[in-house]
Amino acid sequence: MRILVTNDDGVDSPGIHALAGALVDDGHDVLVVAPIDDRSGAGASIGRLHGGGPPPVERRVWDALPDLSVHAIDAPPATAVFAACLGAFGDLPDLVASGINPGANTGHLVLHSGTVGAALTAAGLGVPALAVSLRWSEDGEYRWESAAELAVPALDWVVAGDTARVLNLNVPNRPLDEVRGVREATLAPYGEFWVASSEISSGDLRIEFQGPAIEPGGETDAALVVDGWATVTPLLGIVAAPLKGAAETVENALERGTPSHAR
Repeated sequence: MRILVTNDDGVDSPGIHALAGALVDDGHDVLVVAPIDDRSGAGASIGRLHGGGPPPVERRVWDALPDLSVHAIDAPPATAVFAACLGAFGDLPDLVASGINPGANTGHLVLHSGTVGAALTAAGLGVPALAVSLRWSEDGEYRWESAAELAVPALDWVVAGDTARVLNLNVPNRPLDEVRGVREATLAPYGEFWVASSEISSGDLRIEFQGPAIEPGGETDAALVVDGWATVTPLLGIVAAPLKGAAETVENALERGTPSHAR
């Protein structure tokens, strides 16, 4: 397959090197288009595409993979996916692989993650995608190879569907032979404690991470990764919720000519 590899940590991140290398070793035609620097938390943002200046693009050469087509773009990862899936970098990709992110993207974080946002953007364009993340390391050491080796067989499931699938893969930060197995998991409802405050006098907004709120033993993606399992969670892109009544509520207000809150 022709696979577009991207991430939200920048084209020089070791995670994207590990993922691209594993896919090349598996015999795929790999194209790398990734942000020029860290764009973590970008979600599926693509910025201003029309009416603004074009984002700069640079060719890069990776010493370990000198023949690989690598491009650094001054834009979020979803923009890289958007452009590549429209043909900006040659033949269209059959699949998008995003990662490997240093830090799990579980629960509500999939909404904000640039890693997952890139994958969801691909699906919105009709291209199946895989998002790959590795649990955060307190000492700065990452087992990139563990996530990379699990990403390769995960592609088989991603491309097996009739529609563009997205699979979110999270891997414990440990040697592959110490991973307990692979489990299908639901999204954790909210996996972390954060606090926010504003300093009006200085004009600063402070948002601080206070620690995880996950107890081992649960069946969510966040809990299972803590317990040493790799997790896979299929994600839907933009899909209308099966809820009714909104049109009737708005239409009734239109017929009355007065918004309900003003009555």
